[in-house]
Amino acid sequence: MLTVRVYVTLKPSLLDSAGRTVSGSLQKLGYTELKGARIGKLIELEVDSYDEARVREMCDKLLANPVIEDYRIEAPETVTA
Repeated sequence: MLTVRVYVTLKPSLLDSAGRTVSGSLQKLGYTELKGARIGKLIELEVDSYDEARVREMCDKLLANPVIEDYRIEAPETVTA
């Protein structure tokens, strides 16, 4: 079994309201060095074998909204424990 990690984030040009809320809250807690935060998703897929084209297809069809989100795939050979 192999683990493929998919990181999904909002496109940089879009307002990340959740990230803005987290950033403001952390600054109010005294973390004044913080200049911003963006929130994303990590999806771990357990697969029998790795096929990048198939994983991209999964991302494009379900895991990410290509209109507003970008994604990055971390292939099994680059995954560290």
